[in-house]
Amino acid sequence: MQIFNSATRYGLIAQCLHWTAVALVLLAWTLGMLGDELPRGASRALGLYIHATAGLLVIALTVLRLLWRLVDPSPPADWTYFGEWLFADWIGLGAKLAHLALYVLLLAVPIAGIVLQFARGDSLSIFGIVDIASPWPRDRAFAEGVKEAHELLAHGLLAVGGLHAAAALVHHWVFGDRTLARMIPGAKP
Repeated sequence: MQIFNSATRYGLIAQCLHWTAVALVLLAWTLGMLGDELPRGASRALGLYIHATAGLLVIALTVLRLLWRLVDPSPPADWTYFGEWLFADWIGLGAKLAHLALYVLLLAVPIAGIVLQFARGDSLSIFGIVDIASPWPRDRAFAEGVKEAHELLAHGLLAVGGLHAAAALVHHWVFGDRTLARMIPGAKP
């Protein structure tokens, strides 16, 4: 398995960053949706801690992914199956906008979560190593607004991520190209 991207597929590092981010987003979203269902006390506190830790890891991975893209650019898209259609330009633009939306949401959702934690007047635990005290006093009204924004952004991230996955499946099953296989570890070149 190649570590760096090639002209035809993503390398191991890009694949690991991608799939780890997917797992963390799904974990954080699930705990965000089901966290209130956990029994009060240690179970709920642990769920919130894992939710927040996953969000912090998403920020770190997203920054790392963006830096990695500067070092090791993505393989070029292959639009040859669309021939000379003008449609290919629209598909390419849509893909770029979807990726931009994913990166923005990957940062915006956890940042909104951090602001929510502070708006509640709570400190933010950074991986259990250090706690950052809230920079402002508790504000319930502000916290409620931020909570709604955090949830809306999280649902948006899942929706755009779902469209991203659906597009990869359409490429694989309808167009029969290698768009999906380029990001699957161990897929044949």
